[in-house]
Amino acid sequence: MDVTDDQVHGNQEGAFFNSYYHGVCYAPLYIFCGHHLLVAKLRSSNVDPADGALDELQRIIGLIREKWSETHILVRGDSAYAREEIFYFCENQPLVDYVIAMGTNGVLKLRADDVIEKAKHECEKKLAPITELMDSLFQKKEDLEEVKKLVPISTWYRSIRYKTEKSWSCQRRVVTKVCYGSDGLKMRHVVTSLPASKIPPSKLYTKKYCPRGEMENRIKEQQLDLLADRTSTQTFQSNQLRLWIHSWAYVLINAFRQHC
Repeated sequence: MDVTDDQVHGNQEGAFFNSYYHGVCYAPLYIFCGHHLLVAKLRSSNVDPADGALDELQRIIGLIREKWSETHILVRGDSAYAREEIFYFCENQPLVDYVIAMGTNGVLKLRADDVIEKAKHECEKKLAPITELMDSLFQKKEDLEEVKKLVPISTWYRSIRYKTEKSWSCQRRVVTKVCYGSDGLKMRHVVTSLPASKIPPSKLYTKKYCPRGEMENRIKEQQLDLLADRTSTQTFQSNQLRLWIHSWAYVLINAFRQHC
């Protein structure tokens, strides 16, 4: 699942200024499965990013189950979709799991303290011989700052059981990715229903969550190559129809790409 911006120019119905996208736009919801386009839902840009996502998931999974009852489904999304209702729905469906990003907070950072220290120590250990070499060859401190950027980032992973104070109904598995490098500390978190006994934290993040980024290319194909952002008519419904027409074109081209 993902949302993108569809910039408009004029007085299109349902279009609003969105500060995140810095313009007047729609915010269509897309759901892909690999190269297959499953949902292209036009939405106003003043709605919650997760608006309608649960309804579409329920509809799609119901359709999949009619034909493929034993297929394992993995739901991926960024932190906009880290919602209790989406977690709860997936947890109560057979053969449905999720791996969804979530924002950081003080508790998650505190519980990752030991991993942060390990990443920091590893980064400093990598940098130490380079620092000694640079000090012996050059006098300018600014040269060292440039060299620091060439040192590989130290990356560590951590898996914990976590529950928010109010919004979550139960404890869930949260995997934390800690990166330490020349730009300092960076942390990312994903919440998942996949148990630690089946997949370790590093593989869960790299093999299950990171492929979500490939969806950006599918959206580019839809919007840039097939002009799906030509939502220039006045009414909202007619612009939804335009988005669907361009979506049919994508489905047709993807069928040629797959079979021919």
